[in-house]
This record gives sequence, structure tokens and C-alpha cells, in this order.
Amino acid sequence: MGRGKLPSYGPAGRGVHSRADAAYSSVRRTTPQLVAVVAFAVAALICPAEQPAAAEKTVKVVALGDSLTAGYGLPNKDAFPAQLEQALRARGIAVEIENAGVSGDTASGGLSRLDWSVPEGTDAVIVALGANDMLRGIDPAVTRAALDTILQRLKQRGIKILLAGMQSARNMGIEYRGAYDAIFPELAAKHDVVFYPFFLDGVAAQAKFALADGIHPNSAGVSQIVTKILPKAEELIARVRSRRGS
Repeated sequence: MGRGKLPSYGPAGRGVHSRADAAYSSVRRTTPQLVAVVAFAVAALICPAEQPAAAEKTVKVVALGDSLTAGYGLPNKDAFPAQLEQALRARGIAVEIENAGVSGDTASGGLSRLDWSVPEGTDAVIVALGANDMLRGIDPAVTRAALDTILQRLKQRGIKILLAGMQSARNMGIEYRGAYDAIFPELAAKHDVVFYPFFLDGVAAQAKFALADGIHPNSAGVSQIVTKILPKAEELIARVRSRRGS
């Protein structure tokens, strides 16, 4: 360029570089905010906001019993399993209860069909057997052995249990009554299962809760059974959830 006049950089030496300097200064001012935004985005990817809990898995229950479970003389919707399921769902509990009641069944009969009555994937079973054993005068030792085996086999499968007890009729005699009535609390304690002492509590011998035969509960009678057994059913569900770790 020769020895001509040196280019002027303007006041304070910021002539021709004023735009570049301004841009650089702008970047310097913006960089902290930009870094913060990028850091926040990265953090969001690494630690996403907590998502709503997934819907709770439905608890699958089988009601294993006789005509008292099956709903003898009643529409399906009025049977014990259906009414209990409805009551639990009304309390916000996701549950499905399968009706595995067979009219006339004994404890030994329930044992003989246990595997196909309680399919894989079952979380809990309500065992309500033994009434017909008493009505037929079956040796309480036979009833005890069958129920004991049912409870053992269900426990081996990791299935939670609610045992619903029965009580002997007074006309069966003191000796029979003593042997029969002891079955249910003793087995419940032995196997550490949820226990409801008398399935027909508040319903037995109450004409307003019975069908014309005077034995089987009507719809109102089943509703009464459900109301009374409901806390034990909730305890059963709680045990299932505890096993799941939820």
C-alpha cells in the first residue's frame, strides 16, 4: 500500500471493526443464556418429567365354592362373585372375580377340579367349600384333609387365599360340631391365609335373606354376605398387591 496514510479505526480504535466487535459482544452477552437453554434441554432428555402412573394391573380372583358361590336360583349378576366384584370396583379396585362355584360340590369335589377351576394367571382364590360336607354328614377329617390340600396347592402356586368358614348345624351333635367347626380357623392359622369365620354370617336362618327353600340366599342375602365379607376381600387384594410390590 505504500507509505500513505494508515487506515483510521475511528474513535477509540473501533472504526472499520465496529460491526464485528458489536456482533462479538452480542454473542458474548447471549452465550450464557444459550448455554442455559441447551443445558435445560439436555437435562429434560436425561431426566424427563415424571409421567402419570400406569393403570393398576387388574387383580384376578377365582371364587371356588358350591351353590352358595354359584348363585343357586339367582341371575348371574346377583351371584356372590358378581356382587363382590361390583362392590370392590365401586371402591376403585381393579378386580375380576371368576365364578367357580358348583352346586352340590364338597371340599373333595373342589380339590378334584382345582387345577382347571383355577387357571394360570390367577392372583387370589376365595375358598368357600364345606357346607355340603356338613349337610351330608361327611367325616370332618375328610373335609379337613381336602381343604388342607387345596390350601397347600394354591400356596405352592403363589396364589393368595381367603378362606371362608362354615359352621355346623346344631342337630349334627356336639362331637361332630366340635370337629367340623374347628377345621376352618385351624387351617387358616396353619396356612396364614385371610380368614372369614362364617360365610353365612347375618344371613343363616333369616327368612328375608333366603329363597323359598329356606337354605340358599336370595339377592338381598348375597348383598348382605358381600357387605360383611368386603373388608376381608380388601385384605386379600392388599396381599396380592404386596406380593407384586405395588
